[in-house]
Amino acid sequence: MRIGLVGYQGSGKSTVFELLTGVKPDASKSHTGQIGVATIPDIRFERLVELYQPKKIVPAKIELFDTPGISRKQQDGNAQRLAIIREANALVHVIGEFSDCDVLAEVNTFEDELVAADFQVVSNRISRLRKAVTKPRPDRDDLQAELAALEPIEATLHNRRTLQEVELSELQDKIIRSFSLLTKKQRLIILNTAESTDDDSIVRALRDQGYHVVAAPFGLELEVQALAEEERAEYAAEMGLSEPSRDRLLKSIFEVTEQIVFYTCHENEVHSWLLNRGSTALAAAGSIHSDLARGFIRVEVISSLDLLRLGSERDVKAAGLHYIEGKDYVVQDGDELLVRFSV
Repeated sequence: MRIGLVGYQGSGKSTVFELLTGVKPDASKSHTGQIGVATIPDIRFERLVELYQPKKIVPAKIELFDTPGISRKQQDGNAQRLAIIREANALVHVIGEFSDCDVLAEVNTFEDELVAADFQVVSNRISRLRKAVTKPRPDRDDLQAELAALEPIEATLHNRRTLQEVELSELQDKIIRSFSLLTKKQRLIILNTAESTDDDSIVRALRDQGYHVVAAPFGLELEVQALAEEERAEYAAEMGLSEPSRDRLLKSIFEVTEQIVFYTCHENEVHSWLLNRGSTALAAAGSIHSDLARGFIRVEVISSLDLLRLGSERDVKAAGLHYIEGKDYVVQDGDELLVRFSV
Protein backbone atom coordinates (compact mmCIF):
# COMPACT_ATOMS: atom_id res chain seq x y z
CA MET A 1 0.00 0.00 0.00
CA ARG A 2 1.73 3.17 -1.25
CA ILE A 3 0.46 6.63 -0.40
CA GLY A 4 1.70 9.65 -2.35
CA LEU A 5 2.23 12.88 -0.40
CA VAL A 6 1.61 15.66 -2.91
CA GLY A 7 1.38 19.43 -2.88
CA TYR A 8 2.98 22.69 -3.89
CA GLN A 9 6.52 23.57 -2.89
CA GLY A 10 6.64 24.90 0.67
CA SER A 11 3.42 23.20 1.77
CA GLY A 12 5.08 21.19 4.54
CA LYS A 13 4.90 17.78 2.84
CA SER A 14 8.30 16.76 4.15
CA THR A 15 7.29 17.77 7.67
CA VAL A 16 4.26 15.48 7.50
CA PHE A 17 6.44 12.73 5.98
CA GLU A 18 8.93 12.93 8.86
CA LEU A 19 6.18 13.04 11.48
CA LEU A 20 4.54 9.90 10.10
CA THR A 21 7.60 7.83 9.24
CA GLY A 22 10.34 9.14 11.52
CA VAL A 23 12.57 9.50 8.43
CA LYS A 24 14.29 12.85 8.01
CA PRO A 25 13.94 14.42 4.56
CA ASP A 26 16.97 13.90 2.32
CA ALA A 27 17.76 17.00 0.28
CA SER A 28 19.48 14.86 -2.36
CA LYS A 29 16.10 13.24 -3.14
CA SER A 30 14.15 16.47 -3.57
CA HIS A 31 13.78 15.86 -7.34
CA THR A 32 13.02 12.13 -7.19
CA GLY A 33 11.03 11.77 -3.97
CA GLN A 34 11.65 9.80 -0.80
CA ILE A 35 10.01 6.68 0.59
CA GLY A 36 9.33 5.81 4.24
CA VAL A 37 7.12 3.39 6.14
CA ALA A 38 4.53 4.05 8.86
CA THR A 39 2.83 1.50 11.10
CA ILE A 40 -0.96 1.60 11.26
CA PRO A 41 -2.08 2.28 14.87
CA ASP A 42 -4.25 -0.66 15.97
CA ILE A 43 -5.19 -1.37 19.58
CA ARG A 44 -6.61 -4.78 18.60
CA PHE A 45 -3.22 -5.86 17.26
CA GLU A 46 -1.51 -4.73 20.45
CA ARG A 47 -3.96 -6.74 22.56
CA LEU A 48 -3.56 -9.83 20.35
CA VAL A 49 0.19 -9.62 20.87
CA GLU A 50 -0.39 -9.52 24.63
CA LEU A 51 -2.71 -12.52 24.37
CA TYR A 52 -0.50 -14.77 22.22
CA GLN A 53 2.93 -13.59 23.41
CA PRO A 54 4.45 -14.56 20.02
CA LYS A 55 8.12 -14.79 19.13
CA LYS A 56 7.57 -12.41 16.22
CA ILE A 57 5.13 -9.58 15.53
CA VAL A 58 4.38 -8.00 12.14
CA PRO A 59 2.05 -4.96 12.30
CA ALA A 60 0.30 -3.61 9.20
CA LYS A 61 2.22 -0.82 7.49
CA ILE A 62 1.74 1.68 4.70
CA GLU A 63 4.43 3.08 2.43
CA LEU A 64 4.56 6.86 2.17
CA PHE A 65 6.13 8.56 -0.84
CA ASP A 66 7.15 12.17 -0.29
CA THR A 67 6.99 13.39 -3.87
CA PRO A 68 8.73 16.46 -5.35
CA GLY A 69 6.67 19.58 -4.71
CA ILE A 70 5.03 20.98 -7.79
CA SER A 71 5.67 24.56 -8.84
CA ARG A 72 3.27 27.48 -8.82
CA LYS A 73 5.48 29.37 -11.27
CA GLN A 74 6.75 26.75 -13.75
CA GLN A 75 3.49 24.90 -14.33
CA ASP A 76 4.56 23.44 -17.67
CA GLY A 77 6.60 20.79 -15.87
CA ASN A 78 4.01 19.85 -13.26
CA ALA A 79 2.49 17.01 -15.26
CA GLN A 80 5.91 15.33 -15.37
CA ARG A 81 6.40 15.91 -11.63
CA LEU A 82 3.01 14.38 -10.89
CA ALA A 83 3.74 11.37 -13.12
CA ILE A 84 6.11 10.13 -10.42
CA ILE A 85 3.16 9.26 -8.17
CA ARG A 86 0.95 7.42 -10.64
CA GLU A 87 1.64 4.08 -8.94
CA ALA A 88 0.42 5.39 -5.58
CA ASN A 89 -2.82 3.82 -4.32
CA ALA A 90 -4.09 7.16 -2.98
CA LEU A 91 -3.01 10.79 -2.72
CA VAL A 92 -2.54 12.89 0.40
CA HIS A 93 -2.63 16.55 -0.61
CA VAL A 94 -0.74 18.71 1.90
CA ILE A 95 -1.63 22.42 2.05
CA GLY A 96 0.35 24.89 4.14
CA GLU A 97 -2.33 27.02 5.78
CA PHE A 98 0.00 29.90 6.56
CA SER A 99 -0.51 33.70 6.53
CA ASP A 100 -2.41 34.67 3.37
CA CYS A 101 -2.94 31.17 1.93
CA ASP A 102 -6.33 30.79 0.19
CA VAL A 103 -6.96 27.11 0.93
CA LEU A 104 -10.10 26.69 -1.16
CA ALA A 105 -8.47 28.32 -4.19
CA GLU A 106 -5.38 26.11 -3.77
CA VAL A 107 -7.53 22.97 -3.66
CA ASN A 108 -9.23 23.97 -6.93
CA THR A 109 -5.92 24.90 -8.60
CA PHE A 110 -4.32 21.63 -7.58
CA GLU A 111 -7.36 19.74 -8.88
CA ASP A 112 -6.78 21.45 -12.23
CA GLU A 113 -3.16 20.23 -12.15
CA LEU A 114 -4.32 16.63 -11.67
CA VAL A 115 -6.88 16.94 -14.46
CA ALA A 116 -4.29 18.45 -16.82
CA ALA A 117 -1.83 15.63 -16.09
CA ASP A 118 -4.48 12.98 -16.78
CA PHE A 119 -5.68 14.78 -19.91
CA GLN A 120 -2.15 14.64 -21.29
CA VAL A 121 -1.93 10.87 -20.73
CA VAL A 122 -5.32 10.11 -22.27
CA SER A 123 -4.86 12.50 -25.21
CA ASN A 124 -1.47 10.98 -26.06
CA ARG A 125 -3.01 7.51 -26.14
CA ILE A 126 -5.92 8.71 -28.29
CA SER A 127 -3.53 10.31 -30.79
CA ARG A 128 -1.69 6.99 -31.19
CA LEU A 129 -4.95 5.08 -31.54
CA ARG A 130 -6.29 7.40 -34.23
CA LYS A 131 -3.20 6.75 -36.32
CA ALA A 132 -3.26 3.01 -35.66
CA VAL A 133 -6.90 2.44 -36.71
CA THR A 134 -6.26 3.91 -40.15
CA LYS A 135 -4.04 0.94 -40.99
CA PRO A 136 -5.09 -2.66 -41.68
CA ARG A 137 -4.05 -4.80 -38.71
CA PRO A 138 -5.46 -7.86 -36.88
CA ASP A 139 -6.29 -5.93 -33.69
CA ARG A 140 -7.97 -3.01 -35.44
CA ASP A 141 -11.43 -3.73 -33.96
CA ASP A 142 -9.99 -3.82 -30.44
CA LEU A 143 -8.19 -0.55 -30.99
CA GLN A 144 -11.33 1.10 -32.35
CA ALA A 145 -13.24 -0.08 -29.26
CA GLU A 146 -10.54 1.38 -27.02
CA LEU A 147 -10.66 4.66 -28.93
CA ALA A 148 -14.45 4.88 -28.58
CA ALA A 149 -14.13 4.20 -24.84
CA LEU A 150 -11.41 6.80 -24.27
CA GLU A 151 -12.94 9.71 -26.19
CA PRO A 152 -15.66 10.42 -23.59
CA ILE A 153 -13.00 10.27 -20.86
CA GLU A 154 -10.91 12.82 -22.76
CA ALA A 155 -13.99 15.04 -23.04
CA THR A 156 -14.60 14.77 -19.27
CA LEU A 157 -11.04 15.85 -18.51
CA HIS A 158 -11.17 18.59 -21.16
CA ASN A 159 -14.17 20.00 -19.28
CA ARG A 160 -12.02 20.11 -16.10
CA ARG A 161 -13.92 17.34 -14.36
CA THR A 162 -12.23 14.52 -12.44
CA LEU A 163 -12.92 10.86 -13.11
CA GLN A 164 -14.35 10.47 -9.62
CA GLU A 165 -17.25 12.65 -10.78
CA VAL A 166 -18.37 10.28 -13.56
CA GLU A 167 -19.46 6.68 -13.77
CA LEU A 168 -17.25 4.64 -16.08
CA SER A 169 -18.23 1.50 -17.94
CA GLU A 170 -16.55 -1.80 -17.19
CA LEU A 171 -14.59 -1.52 -20.44
CA GLN A 172 -13.47 2.05 -19.69
CA ASP A 173 -12.38 1.03 -16.21
CA LYS A 174 -10.37 -1.86 -17.62
CA ILE A 175 -8.72 0.27 -20.32
CA ILE A 176 -7.55 3.08 -18.02
CA ARG A 177 -6.38 0.77 -15.22
CA SER A 178 -2.84 0.69 -16.60
CA PHE A 179 -2.81 4.50 -16.96
CA SER A 180 -3.01 4.96 -13.15
CA LEU A 181 -4.90 8.21 -13.65
CA LEU A 182 -4.55 10.66 -10.77
CA THR A 183 -8.13 11.93 -10.70
CA LYS A 184 -9.39 8.37 -10.24
CA LYS A 185 -7.50 7.99 -6.95
CA GLN A 186 -8.95 8.60 -3.50
CA ARG A 187 -7.60 11.76 -1.91
CA LEU A 188 -7.16 13.09 1.62
CA ILE A 189 -6.48 16.79 2.22
CA ILE A 190 -4.12 17.74 5.05
CA LEU A 191 -4.19 21.32 6.31
CA ASN A 192 -0.80 22.00 7.84
CA THR A 193 -1.68 24.92 10.11
CA ALA A 194 0.72 27.47 11.58
CA GLU A 195 -0.60 26.98 15.11
CA SER A 196 -3.20 25.16 17.14
CA THR A 197 -6.59 26.68 16.35
CA ASP A 198 -10.26 26.03 16.98
CA ASP A 199 -11.37 27.68 13.71
CA ASP A 200 -12.63 24.81 11.59
CA SER A 201 -14.65 26.81 9.03
CA ILE A 202 -12.30 25.85 6.18
CA VAL A 203 -12.43 22.20 7.20
CA ARG A 204 -16.23 22.32 7.17
CA ALA A 205 -16.26 24.04 3.77
CA LEU A 206 -14.01 21.36 2.25
CA ARG A 207 -16.01 18.52 3.79
CA ASP A 208 -19.19 20.08 2.40
CA GLN A 209 -17.56 19.72 -1.04
CA GLY A 210 -17.00 16.01 -0.38
CA TYR A 211 -13.33 16.05 0.62
CA HIS A 212 -11.78 14.06 3.47
CA VAL A 213 -9.83 16.54 5.60
CA VAL A 214 -7.46 16.50 8.58
CA ALA A 215 -6.11 19.76 10.03
CA ALA A 216 -3.36 20.17 12.63
CA PRO A 217 -0.11 22.09 13.27
CA PHE A 218 2.13 19.26 12.13
CA GLY A 219 5.30 21.38 12.33
CA LEU A 220 4.69 22.05 16.01
CA GLU A 221 3.87 18.39 16.61
CA LEU A 222 7.15 17.37 14.99
CA GLU A 223 8.95 19.70 17.40
CA VAL A 224 7.16 18.08 20.33
CA GLN A 225 8.01 14.60 19.08
CA ALA A 226 11.72 15.52 18.96
CA LEU A 227 11.77 16.48 22.65
CA ALA A 228 12.69 14.22 25.54
CA GLU A 229 9.61 12.32 26.72
CA GLU A 230 9.44 14.14 30.07
CA GLU A 231 9.34 17.53 28.29
CA ARG A 232 6.67 16.75 25.69
CA ALA A 233 3.54 17.21 27.80
CA GLU A 234 4.62 20.62 29.15
CA TYR A 235 5.64 21.96 25.73
CA ALA A 236 2.46 20.63 24.10
CA ALA A 237 0.36 22.41 26.75
CA GLU A 238 2.25 25.68 26.15
CA MET A 239 1.59 25.43 22.40
CA GLY A 240 -2.10 24.62 22.91
CA LEU A 241 -1.78 21.12 21.48
CA SER A 242 -4.33 18.68 22.87
CA GLU A 243 -3.68 15.20 21.47
CA PRO A 244 -1.10 14.19 18.85
CA SER A 245 -2.58 14.04 15.36
CA ARG A 246 -0.15 11.44 14.00
CA ASP A 247 -2.36 8.44 14.78
CA ARG A 248 -5.51 10.28 13.69
CA LEU A 249 -3.88 11.14 10.38
CA LEU A 250 -2.70 7.57 9.77
CA LYS A 251 -6.19 6.26 10.53
CA SER A 252 -7.68 8.78 8.10
CA ILE A 253 -5.30 7.66 5.36
CA PHE A 254 -6.26 4.06 6.13
CA GLU A 255 -9.99 4.87 5.89
CA VAL A 256 -9.69 6.87 2.65
CA THR A 257 -7.97 3.94 0.94
CA GLU A 258 -10.89 1.67 1.99
CA GLN A 259 -8.66 -0.89 3.62
CA ILE A 260 -9.48 -3.34 6.37
CA VAL A 261 -7.19 -5.37 8.61
CA PHE A 262 -7.24 -9.11 9.24
CA TYR A 263 -4.93 -11.17 11.43
CA THR A 264 -3.12 -14.47 11.45
CA CYS A 265 -2.16 -15.48 14.98
CA HIS A 266 -0.25 -18.28 16.67
CA GLU A 267 2.48 -18.64 19.27
CA ASN A 268 5.25 -18.01 16.75
CA GLU A 269 3.82 -14.94 15.05
CA VAL A 270 1.00 -12.40 15.21
CA HIS A 271 0.68 -10.77 11.81
CA SER A 272 -1.63 -7.94 10.73
CA TRP A 273 -2.53 -7.81 7.03
CA LEU A 274 -4.08 -5.08 4.87
CA LEU A 275 -6.88 -6.00 2.47
CA ASN A 276 -9.25 -4.05 0.23
CA ARG A 277 -12.69 -3.74 1.77
CA GLY A 278 -15.10 -6.26 0.20
CA SER A 279 -12.37 -8.79 -0.66
CA THR A 280 -12.92 -12.52 -0.34
CA ALA A 281 -11.20 -15.18 1.72
CA LEU A 282 -9.44 -16.36 -1.45
CA ALA A 283 -7.98 -12.86 -1.96
CA ALA A 284 -6.88 -12.76 1.67
CA ALA A 285 -5.20 -16.15 1.29
CA GLY A 286 -3.36 -14.88 -1.78
CA SER A 287 -2.14 -11.80 0.07
CA ILE A 288 -0.52 -14.10 2.64
CA HIS A 289 1.08 -16.40 0.04
CA SER A 290 0.19 -17.47 -3.49
CA ASP A 291 0.33 -21.16 -2.44
CA LEU A 292 -2.53 -20.57 0.02
CA ALA A 293 -4.74 -19.23 -2.76
CA ARG A 294 -3.69 -21.93 -5.24
CA GLY A 295 -4.45 -24.78 -2.84
CA PHE A 296 -7.29 -23.11 -0.93
CA ILE A 297 -9.66 -25.56 0.82
CA ARG A 298 -11.44 -23.48 3.46
CA VAL A 299 -10.84 -20.74 6.01
CA GLU A 300 -11.51 -20.79 9.75
CA VAL A 301 -12.76 -17.43 10.99
CA ILE A 302 -13.13 -15.84 14.39
CA SER A 303 -13.62 -12.19 15.25
CA SER A 304 -10.69 -10.63 17.07
CA LEU A 305 -13.22 -8.77 19.24
CA ASP A 306 -14.80 -12.06 20.32
CA LEU A 307 -11.36 -13.51 20.96
CA LEU A 308 -10.23 -10.56 23.07
CA ARG A 309 -13.54 -10.49 24.95
CA LEU A 310 -13.52 -14.22 25.79
CA GLY A 311 -9.78 -14.61 26.22
CA SER A 312 -8.90 -17.72 24.19
CA GLU A 313 -9.65 -19.54 20.94
CA ARG A 314 -11.01 -22.46 22.99
CA ASP A 315 -13.59 -20.21 24.65
CA VAL A 316 -14.55 -18.67 21.32
CA LYS A 317 -15.21 -22.13 19.86
CA ALA A 318 -17.16 -23.17 22.97
CA ALA A 319 -19.40 -20.12 22.51
CA GLY A 320 -20.15 -21.15 18.90
CA LEU A 321 -18.37 -18.12 17.44
CA HIS A 322 -15.89 -20.05 15.30
CA TYR A 323 -16.89 -20.33 11.63
CA ILE A 324 -15.82 -22.43 8.64
CA GLU A 325 -16.13 -20.52 5.39
CA GLY A 326 -15.40 -21.02 1.69
CA LYS A 327 -13.38 -19.00 -0.78
CA ASP A 328 -16.22 -16.52 -1.44
CA TYR A 329 -16.52 -15.43 2.18
CA VAL A 330 -16.17 -11.63 2.42
CA VAL A 331 -13.51 -10.88 5.00
CA GLN A 332 -14.56 -8.46 7.74
CA ASP A 333 -12.37 -5.89 9.45
CA GLY A 334 -10.80 -7.51 12.50
CA ASP A 335 -11.22 -11.14 11.40
CA GLU A 336 -8.62 -13.65 12.52
CA LEU A 337 -8.14 -16.18 9.73
CA LEU A 338 -6.65 -19.64 9.54
CA VAL A 339 -6.41 -20.78 5.93
CA ARG A 340 -6.51 -24.49 5.23
CA PHE A 341 -4.88 -25.43 1.93
CA SER A 342 -3.21 -28.25 0.02
CA VAL A 343 -0.62 -27.95 -2.77
